[in-house]
Amino acid sequence: MSPLPPVPGFVSTPHLTPPTKKIVRASQEFEAVLLNTLLGSLEQSFSAMPGKKLETGSDHYHYLGMQTLASSLAAGGGLGIADRIVRSLRMSEDSGTHAT
Repeated sequence: MSPLPPVPGFVSTPHLTPPTKKIVRASQEFEAVLLNTLLGSLEQSFSAMPGKKLETGSDHYHYLGMQTLASSLAAGGGLGIADRIVRSLRMSEDSGTHAT
């Protein structure tokens, strides 16, 4: 399976300073947590058949799958939340103000 192409406008990290790379990584991780919460709720709602019990341990595999999917989506641009956070922080840094 080939990787997803880069999302236009998404922040790439090769030319960034170490502090900015940390901001990008933290923003992507934050978006992954949000996506994991959203996707996990959707998966629970639509994956179980009414009246059917899940097999023992299957919930752990479902969780790991959702976590991996959410992390991959966020790293590839996701919904754009991480990009917005990075851009906002960089703008406030450029203007000399710091978000608190």
